[in-house]
Amino acid sequence: MSKELVILGGGESGVGAALLAQREGIPVFVSDRGMLKPKHQAELEQAGIAFEQGGHDEARVMNAAEIVKSPGIPDKAPLVAQARAAGISIVDEIEFAGRYTTAKRVCISGTNGKTTTTHLIYHVLREAGLNVGIAGNMGKSLARALVTEPPRDVYAIELSSFQIDGLVEFHIDVAVLLNITPDHLDRYGYSFKNYIASKFGILKNQGANDHLIYNADDEVMAAYMRTAQLPMQCWPVSTTKTLTELGNHGAGIENDQFYINTHNTLFTMKIQELALQGKHNLFNSMAAGVTSRIFELRNELVRESLSNFENLEHRLEFVAKVNDVTFINDSKATNVNSTWYAIESLDRPTVWIAGGVDKGNDYSDLLPLVKSKVKALICLGKDNAKLHAAFGGIVPVIVDVESADEAVQAAYEIAHAGDTVILSPACASFDLFENFEDRGHQFKAAVRRL
Repeated sequence: MSKELVILGGGESGVGAALLAQREGIPVFVSDRGMLKPKHQAELEQAGIAFEQGGHDEARVMNAAEIVKSPGIPDKAPLVAQARAAGISIVDEIEFAGRYTTAKRVCISGTNGKTTTTHLIYHVLREAGLNVGIAGNMGKSLARALVTEPPRDVYAIELSSFQIDGLVEFHIDVAVLLNITPDHLDRYGYSFKNYIASKFGILKNQGANDHLIYNADDEVMAAYMRTAQLPMQCWPVSTTKTLTELGNHGAGIENDQFYINTHNTLFTMKIQELALQGKHNLFNSMAAGVTSRIFELRNELVRESLSNFENLEHRLEFVAKVNDVTFINDSKATNVNSTWYAIESLDRPTVWIAGGVDKGNDYSDLLPLVKSKVKALICLGKDNAKLHAAFGGIVPVIVDVESADEAVQAAYEIAHAGDTVILSPACASFDLFENFEDRGHQFKAAVRRL
């Protein structure tokens, strides 16, 4: 059998890589231990790409010229370890795709806020007239984008830590690191230190002409930057410090305005003019602003883009106001840190809907915030014991429900005019819903039925 490119995993990234390989005239075979989604199976069949599902033909995999693996498959997976030991080159889809584009790459990573910031940067660059594409962890893979879209000059790419782990020679022109808090620790030997190292892998191939935009308020990042000897141009962003305190470069805050200084040109904007409100979104907007200034976009264009951006579905998404009760869909908040940011951004008495499949959550960081802002907790899940244990002595009213309709009805009955009801679960959705999108859609439909 002749050597071929073997792709492990037939999801979005795997199918994208297969289509790209086919376009480049590379013999390709897709192998998935599980079952492919019908849409992915149909795509491969239509393209005439060989694939298998429900198990691996190990002999065929081990005869690969190279393996492209899904970022979700860990390096310690037996077949991956076996192939590596045999000297077979193994890369991720993002690395493979990077070989076939010369576009500049703005890559965004962090534990929370990646998707919003990626879309915001894409929005700002596109509004300025740049030929920009968007790809990565949150939707269309870079490989698929290269096949299905016209050639781009720039890509805004969301990278997860899993994808960063797979970078070998992939070059990033502008790296944006938003925050680093514990997540996916099962992948990193339950070591936060290993997870931190993974995130900073985004800098791997950067040089003197490249850029790093980083969160100067993040303790983990600040500690790293104090000792790191880095070749690229580094731009700190802070929602608590002034530009002067940051050494007059990057982005800082003063008198309800933020200031950006890059290459000795100043940009200022009032915080209340931003489309995205809340402290974490302020940081995301400032990071997008620094990116736009690196590309030397005109100040007026940047200001306009940051003020007219529409937030993404399921991320602090305004749903409706019913009898002066505001309903917000933050179903994408599947971990404690995301929920902390959501509740922190609210300035009205809050009825909080939470719960689902607990990922080993430690709710202690939420306690002070919940005590000061939350008047009632609606537990939307099959097992709410941990929520009761954490918040029983803090939130005066706790109600258990098992559907989005029940959750919305209960919240509406408790809320008064001027209150906010927010779905920000801090948990995965798989006990009662198909995924976080399904949970968000059901929540919105229930609100509209009020």
